[in-house]
Amino acid sequence: MIRSYLKTAVRFLLKNKSFSFINIFGLAVGTLCCLYILLYVQDQYSYDKHHKDVQDIYRVNSDVNLTGDKHHNASTSPPIAPAIRRDFPEVVEFTRHVGIGGKNLLKYKEKSFYEEKFAYVDSTFFTVFSYHFVYGKNTPDLLAQSYSIVLQKSVSDKLFGNEDPINKVITISNQDGKHDFRVAAVVDNSLGKSVIEDNIFVTMRSGGTGQFVLDNTAWAGYNFTDSFIKLRPGASATALEKKFPDFLNKYGAQQLKSLGMTKVLHLQPVSSIHTTTDLENEVGKTISPTLLYILAGIAIMIQLIACINFMNLSTARASKRAKEVGVRKVVGAGRGDLVKQFLGESFLLTLIGVSLAIPLLYLVLPYLNSITQTEIQLSLFNHVSMWLMLLVIVVITGVLAGSYPAFYLSAFEAIKVMKGNFTNQVSASGIRRSLVVFQFFLSIVLITSIIIIYNQLNYIKNKNLGFDKNQKLIFSFYTGDQQQKMTALATDFQQLSEVKYTSRSNCYLSKQVFRDHGVYLAGGNQSTAVDAQNMDTDDKFVKANGIKIIAGRDFHIKDSLKTLINETLCRRLGIAPEKVVGQRLYSQYLNGPINYVEVVGVMKDFNYNSLHGEVRPFMLFYNGDPNAFSYMTVSLSSNDYKSVLAKMGSIWQKDLPGTPFEYAFLDQEVQKQYSAEISLSNIINSFTIMAILISCLGLFGLAAFSAEQRQKEIGIRKVLGASVAGVVGLLSREFVLLVGIAFVLATPLAWWAMHKWLDAFAYRIPISWWMFAIAGVLSIVIALITVSFQAIKAALANPVKSLRSE
Repeated sequence: MIRSYLKTAVRFLLKNKSFSFINIFGLAVGTLCCLYILLYVQDQYSYDKHHKDVQDIYRVNSDVNLTGDKHHNASTSPPIAPAIRRDFPEVVEFTRHVGIGGKNLLKYKEKSFYEEKFAYVDSTFFTVFSYHFVYGKNTPDLLAQSYSIVLQKSVSDKLFGNEDPINKVITISNQDGKHDFRVAAVVDNSLGKSVIEDNIFVTMRSGGTGQFVLDNTAWAGYNFTDSFIKLRPGASATALEKKFPDFLNKYGAQQLKSLGMTKVLHLQPVSSIHTTTDLENEVGKTISPTLLYILAGIAIMIQLIACINFMNLSTARASKRAKEVGVRKVVGAGRGDLVKQFLGESFLLTLIGVSLAIPLLYLVLPYLNSITQTEIQLSLFNHVSMWLMLLVIVVITGVLAGSYPAFYLSAFEAIKVMKGNFTNQVSASGIRRSLVVFQFFLSIVLITSIIIIYNQLNYIKNKNLGFDKNQKLIFSFYTGDQQQKMTALATDFQQLSEVKYTSRSNCYLSKQVFRDHGVYLAGGNQSTAVDAQNMDTDDKFVKANGIKIIAGRDFHIKDSLKTLINETLCRRLGIAPEKVVGQRLYSQYLNGPINYVEVVGVMKDFNYNSLHGEVRPFMLFYNGDPNAFSYMTVSLSSNDYKSVLAKMGSIWQKDLPGTPFEYAFLDQEVQKQYSAEISLSNIINSFTIMAILISCLGLFGLAAFSAEQRQKEIGIRKVLGASVAGVVGLLSREFVLLVGIAFVLATPLAWWAMHKWLDAFAYRIPISWWMFAIAGVLSIVIALITVSFQAIKAALANPVKSLRSE
């Protein structure tokens, strides 16, 4: 019986090659897209799931409220994690992690190179987190010795090749100075991906920032430490959280009160960090769960569109198989036998499509990975989840795609079918129309999303940020030796005719500003201070970045204890810009001395960070120490970057011999703030094209079937004088109407989805009617182009051939 079903199915597929190709190719492309997206979503949710006892590992986050400024931090003060371990028996271990920015110069014998992602960690780090050890062993005293280090394998390979690196000494130069480190172990990430992506792990007992963390006793400020704890099996994180208010009051009440600060501690499962995006000072890159939901929805949409093609074309070909059904019923086939046959054909077609999708996915995998900016690897033998996904896709697609044709065809009455008069309670044409509407409903939602996302990104790209991001070069200086040579380099750069200004600072615009503290006017105190982010700069920073001064003046050279503030800080202080000039702003940390700076000017508000958030209170401090800066901004007057960079490269090699000539364009650094949105746009663009392609395949098949069914009608109309345009309009009208209905239904959903997405931006475009109109017109044009080929072909056919049998 099964063999008979299989032979019948293969015979039908071979007999109807166009039908078979459209279905198989549509299913293959749909399955390829669906499978990749599901693998991508699974990969993003897999971060930090590999750690031993991961369900017991939590990060300590802190919500800080400082005189009305609320911060939801993914970090907290240095002494908190050790005290939690000490005070609560349900906590078995703690560890802290502090990454330092910039690049680090690594040297071993004759080899030297820069490496990023350097972090100080407690000696318990590898007790809490699980890594695969390539060299060395994970012992309790692994990082107990001062200046010991653990390297990622990629770094070890560059330094030592195939040598065993254990106990070898390397030299690292960075913002914390120049030190020798003993290699204690080498690890890799083969156990799984982690949000902690450091290449170099250094024990806290290594001076610099690490020693600062060990010695720090601040319970209110210095919320920059990534703190993790591990609970005893069965211990409740919720119950522990409830004890934190008394715990904070016990140790930090006086500090918090003196700063006018309130603080709340929360525990976050480490496995949820990668998919949480609403926290400041995040340890690594995160991804919005909303994006993952959108992608999963797109995967389902594309697979549904492929299924709809199958259902539409199968029901459309029903009349071709009506007599086959009648004959089978006459010779004794029951409805159940026919259902099995047609579902079997559906599963066979799905299996062929899925089997074709796998090699196609291998072929386009590098392209898809470049779009999503990730590294999805396919391993047919080791990737159990992929086989499960394939099985689920085959079963669901086979059932969805074959269920209606199977039950529709099997319901034909044998006698009526043999007489050529068969009907069914459910209209096949009605089902087909509904499915076409649903198919284009999904496509229009995707097209509208593309239009709105593109316009938002274009708005971001062209919005006046309040400073000039164009024709700006950023140079970074990672070691003390390099920083000491910045003055000479800036002087030499300034001699070039193409250079307008050179400016030095401890940060640059678009780079996250980590430093902040409260400031208040005379008569106030720290409890009423306004929290303001701030940067140290020289006297050229405002000019180099094109920032506007609306009151007072810019910095002068040797401007000791002077500051520039933005409009937002003026408003928060309750004073007009013209009146704040000349005033002193005071600050005090705990019981330390009261410090002050004088306001010499007010800057027009500018978006020094991304447009996801509103402009916050901000200050620039003049710093006359030439060795206090890590970045140089160079403002150019020429677009001939090749020429000017060649000149600057020569000067660089003269002033910093042996140091790689590296630079960045400020406008590109600004765009990096929106990498998630750009990635989303690229993903939706690519997969929407796939969805439209599959929809058009189905529409093409239905148009061909419609033309075939109405062949004699068209012939009669042409004999009676109908024009080619009239016949084309006749065949196209119905499909255009269906797309129009889909547009009306899709618009509310697209508006809601994009409105939710735009909520993530403090500065956003309004959603306008024309965006939906473009999507509707595009859909109708796509449908017309698809249908018109078959319509024109039918209209140009010789009516004599179609009417010969009449």
